[in-house]
Amino acid sequence: MKDVLGAIARFGLAIVWLVSGGIKLMDPLASRQAVQAFEIIPRDYLQAVSVGLPALEVILGLLLLFGIFLRPTAIVSGVLMGIFIAAIISVWARGLQIDCGCFGGGGYNPEVGPATYLTEIARDAGFLLLAVIVYWRPFRRLAIAP
Repeated sequence: MKDVLGAIARFGLAIVWLVSGGIKLMDPLASRQAVQAFEIIPRDYLQAVSVGLPALEVILGLLLLFGIFLRPTAIVSGVLMGIFIAAIISVWARGLQIDCGCFGGGGYNPEVGPATYLTEIARDAGFLLLAVIVYWRPFRRLAIAP
């Protein structure tokens, strides 16, 4: 059973990172708008973050997919999910109405409300749980350098 749980967590989180990072890399302008909408990153660093973050997500996805450095990758994934959750809470607390852009798009959205933020936080908490499972029970089969 532990192998099944570890496999689901590892490959599930790999898919999340590959899809979210890949979508953002294909549309750098939308990625920049999404990062800017959070009003957290200083303007001088917007370009670096809007390109670097999706690249990091794809790298994390590939590391998980191929089973390279599973535990360190799980730690970085968990920390990144924690940062994403904190950023969403920050936006909500400041009364901003934005689409997080977690899977592309992003920016101001007048239809966003508390239910949207709760859903995004719950989703990212689920992804954080996947990272914890990968750390706790890494699925080492089919891994290059676990």
